Amino acid sequence: MKKTLFPGLLAAALLSFTLPSCGPSTGETEEDIATNALPPLPPAPDTTAGAKQPEQYRELNSVNATEDIKKMQPQM
Repeated sequence: MKKTLFPGLLAAALLSFTLPSCGPSTGETEEDIATNALPPLPPAPDTTAGAKQPEQYRELNSVNATEDIKKMQPQM
C-alpha cells in the first residue's frame, strides 16, 4: 500500500489541477454577465422604540456587563 500511496496522491493532485475548478469560462465575450445595479437596501428597523441613544457609550468590559445583567434581572 505504501508503494502506491504517493503515486496515487500525485495523480489525484495533477488531475485536480487539470479539471476546471472555477466553473465555465466566459470566453472573449462577456455578454452573459449581468451589469444591472442591485436594488437599494431597505432602511434598518427602529429597535429603540423612539428612545434616544446615550451620548457617551459605556466601555464593554466584564464589570459593566455584570452591572447591566444585574439591572435586567428581577429583584427578589
